[in-house]
Amino acid sequence: MIDPEAVFVVTATYNEAANLPELHRRLRSAVPRAQWVVVDDASPDGTAAVARSLAQADPLVQVIERVGRRGYASAHQDGMRRALEQAAEVIVTLDADLSHDPSSIPTMIAALAGHDIAIGSRYAPGGGFQGVGPLRRMLSRFANAYVRAILRLPARDCTSGFRAYRADVIERSGMLREGPEGYVFLTEALFLCVQAGARLTEVPITYVPRGEGKSKMSARIMLESAARTLGLRFPGLRRGGSWR
Repeated sequence: MIDPEAVFVVTATYNEAANLPELHRRLRSAVPRAQWVVVDDASPDGTAAVARSLAQADPLVQVIERVGRRGYASAHQDGMRRALEQAAEVIVTLDADLSHDPSSIPTMIAALAGHDIAIGSRYAPGGGFQGVGPLRRMLSRFANAYVRAILRLPARDCTSGFRAYRADVIERSGMLREGPEGYVFLTEALFLCVQAGARLTEVPITYVPRGEGKSKMSARIMLESAARTLGLRFPGLRRGGSWR
């Protein structure tokens, strides 16, 4: 039985001040006793100040303020390390932009019975998109097909950032070591966990467009992620044997 107070939700933020209060409200409705770790990369829009205000009102909110824009991957790693230091049993990751509905978290945690990772999946039966254009859906479907083919991962949705991990699989997989920055972290994390023997399951979710603000995704990021995914499968392709 998982202790509700040993569930930690980790959210990386950059310019998400407008979305945090609503995300906090939804989280407290879904998982009222969970810790929430917000990791902010010096957002110029005052995201950290909003997070601090939420933390003053809610003792279960923690804020990690970082100097400079250090990236999506290391933000998640720092949040996960904080959770592990505080004896987390389950670590949930979700985006700050309201595209992931926290109401799915209890189902994802329940799905960890007999599994190590529960993926909030757009492609599991019952999952899907709402209000997302056909080009975006096509690119997402192609990216997942590419990742599955290259890395042979046993999941329909390999690029979803909405996941629940058992804490021990994070520790034994090596996913907290220094590695690639950016969204390819999601692919590498899943790959390393599977290599470490993790058992995966998927929970259907409906993905919706972000609430306020601007998406961080770009064509450059997508191309870089594709190249780095290939490097995971064929390490000799990495420049100089390193991701850096």
